[in-house]
Amino acid sequence: MRTKYCGNVKIQDVNKIIKLCGWVHKIRNFGQFIFIDMRDSTGLIQVIFECKNYIAFKIATTLRNEFCIQIFGCVRKREEKNINSKINTGNIEILASHLNILNTSKALPLDYINLHNYDDARLKYRYLDLRRLDILENLKIRNNVNYLIRTFMTKKNFLDIETPILTKSTPEGARDYVVPSRNYHGKFYALPQSPQLFKQLLMISGIDKYYQITKCFRDEDLRSDRQPEFTQIDIEMSFVDSYQIRNLTEKLIKHIWLKTLNIKLNKFPVMSFQDAIKKYGTDKPDLRNPMEIIDVLNIFKNKKSQLFFNLNCQKNNRIALLCVSEKLKISRKIINNYIEYIRKNHSSKLFYIKIKKTYDEDQSISSSITKILNKKIFEQLIKKSKAKNGDILFLMADEENIVNKALGLLRIKIGNDFNIVKKSQWNPVWIKNFPMFEKDSQGNYSSSHHPFTAVKKHHVNKLKNEPHFAISDSYDLIINGYEIGGGSVRIHDANMQRKIFDILGMEKHIQKNKFSFFLEALEYGAPPHAGIALGLDRIVMMLTNSKNIRDVIAFPKTTSATCLMTESPSKLDKSTLQELGIKLNIKQKYKDF
Repeated sequence: MRTKYCGNVKIQDVNKIIKLCGWVHKIRNFGQFIFIDMRDSTGLIQVIFECKNYIAFKIATTLRNEFCIQIFGCVRKREEKNINSKINTGNIEILASHLNILNTSKALPLDYINLHNYDDARLKYRYLDLRRLDILENLKIRNNVNYLIRTFMTKKNFLDIETPILTKSTPEGARDYVVPSRNYHGKFYALPQSPQLFKQLLMISGIDKYYQITKCFRDEDLRSDRQPEFTQIDIEMSFVDSYQIRNLTEKLIKHIWLKTLNIKLNKFPVMSFQDAIKKYGTDKPDLRNPMEIIDVLNIFKNKKSQLFFNLNCQKNNRIALLCVSEKLKISRKIINNYIEYIRKNHSSKLFYIKIKKTYDEDQSISSSITKILNKKIFEQLIKKSKAKNGDILFLMADEENIVNKALGLLRIKIGNDFNIVKKSQWNPVWIKNFPMFEKDSQGNYSSSHHPFTAVKKHHVNKLKNEPHFAISDSYDLIINGYEIGGGSVRIHDANMQRKIFDILGMEKHIQKNKFSFFLEALEYGAPPHAGIALGLDRIVMMLTNSKNIRDVIAFPKTTSATCLMTESPSKLDKSTLQELGIKLNIKQKYKDF
């Protein structure tokens, strides 16, 4: 039906007769001439209908946006003054000789020109939203990234092996999506949160090098960079340590960035979890922001300071600050806004000090801690923070976790408010040495990563009496504040795996019921192995500079995990439920959407 794609017509095609198929993107009727921008999956091209070509011109007068059409015409060069540098075909146009309307279109519920569309409308009419060239370009980049991953991994002798989608429900951190069995009433499959156990079983099988680009499912609260079903680049290797996995992953990411953006990434720095929290208040630091949290607890050792800050000596406290450059010109009003921001979000007080060249007790010092700010403390603060004249110190004193979180968020907010984040840069970093466990207020333990993560060899002895101090052999890859992947060395000893389950408070009958097949497999010469999972959706979101992960997924869900286009989840009729052995006993909680 066509001899060329719209976006592929070049200046070399001038005077050639071609056939194009696509959609009417935009129409301009000047009486004697009708101009349309015609669009297909490759881009736009301008088509002209002249009134002297009566038949084609008459049909063209009936065209509306998004009519599906075929045109025959001659390629001609545009005059210099009419060149459109905004599109790839802006130096040529098509003089149409014939026009066939392949299908008409209703008036669109979306605005392609000005893009003034609500998210709900875009998702309800996603098949129309996907006609947008920017969204289509995102999917092309995603396709290319998939190709780069597959060629890279194949050259490294990895096998692409599919793992089951219908599997057993096992406690791995998030809630499972479950599927009822028709043949076994009262029993359910679970959709995999990840292929975690299967990829470990593949290592036990002797596969040695496995990878998969796979769907994963987690029934959890959503946000702009999270979906209930997401795509994961899954990698596992036998007889390797954490460094070897990180090294392979680093090479893969560098390859993707170079081939997609023509950007050569430097070697990724490595940082411990504790250092990340201490310096940036988060284990996902955006290193494009140069500000760091500076510890000043030792400067405020005197009793007067302790009373002023009203610290509970029974708690693990921290006094720390951010040094903000005078170049940012932060007014007193902005200072007050930041103080209120911290108060609303953290129920803790933010203090400030405006730095001057010298400390003079006879002059009023611009600070909210003047009661305890003597010359010695002032000079120590300047030395520790390396503050210059005009800089502002934002200081907090509270329990360590509160200070870390609050100053971490304030660091991000100031970076965004004053554009000090170097947005053209790419700053990957490996975060490692995470705590093995997290402990709640009742003293119960949960896995910081997942329950199959190995403990650092020199921390094995801590598991018996002080598991909360044990460090795991795990690692996360962070780029510009986004976690794009995480992995670990795995437990390959059945007794150690049982010990971890015991620490997590998993009763023996649950271990047997949920993991007997896996524990038994570990007893048949399981090799040391390690792996990582990378979020493909999030990687493509970053490569395309998209603000929302939905813009790189063909048919995404809303933040309430619904599909507005297909209206799912949906109800099942009684006969289907009976066949599955399910009887509903719930009250209507949400209105149908």
